[in-house]
Amino acid sequence: MTEPQKRYIPFKRMIDIAGSLVGIVLLSWLFLILIILQKINDLHGPIFYLHDRVGKNHKHFKLIKFRSMRADADTYFKRHPEDYQTFVKNDYKFPAGEDPRVTKFGRILRRTSLDELPQLFNIFAGQMSIVGPRPVTEPELRYYGSNVDKFLSVLPGAMGLWQATGRSDIKYPERAEIDLEYVEHIGFWYDWYIVYLTMKAIFSRAGAY
Repeated sequence: MTEPQKRYIPFKRMIDIAGSLVGIVLLSWLFLILIILQKINDLHGPIFYLHDRVGKNHKHFKLIKFRSMRADADTYFKRHPEDYQTFVKNDYKFPAGEDPRVTKFGRILRRTSLDELPQLFNIFAGQMSIVGPRPVTEPELRYYGSNVDKFLSVLPGAMGLWQATGRSDIKYPERAEIDLEYVEHIGFWYDWYIVYLTMKAIFSRAGAY
C-alpha cells in the first residue's frame, strides 16, 4: 500500500462513521417497515440473521442482515448434504432462484438488496467499511491463495468492485482477482466511483439473487 493510500485510511474511517450514522438515522423508518413486514411473513422467526465472516487482519465478526432465509437455514445442509455439494460447487451459492432456504419475502429483500441495510451497524462498529472487498467466510479464503493477507489488509465493504461489476454473476477465481484489484487501487475517488457503479447495479438488479 502506497503512502497516499495509507494516509487515506483514517479519513476513510471518518467517512464510514459519519455515513453509517446518517444512514441509520435517515433510514430508521424503512428499518421499522421491514421489521414489521418480516414479522408478518414469519411471526416466530428472528428478524435479523447473523453470519460469521472474516474481516480485516483475519478478525472474525458477525455480519448483520435482514433474514431472507427460513429460520432453520443454518442446519439445512446437515439434513440435505447433497444440496451442500451443489452450494460449494457453485462458489458457495445456489444457482439463481434455486436456493431452497430463501423465503418468499426473502427473495424480495435480496432482489432489492434491502437485506443488506443492517450492515450499516457493522460499518459504524468498525467491522466493515462503506466500500471494500465483500466479506467472505473462512472456507472462501482458499481462493485467495498466497494473497490472503493482502486481501484482509483492508476492511471488507458493504459496497465493492465485485458487487458493482456483476455481483452473483461473477464467480471465483475472477471474484478474488476483482477483490485484490480494489486493495491495490484503494483511494477516495476510486471509492466514489465504486459507489456509483454499485448503485447502478442495485437499481438494475443485475446479478441480485
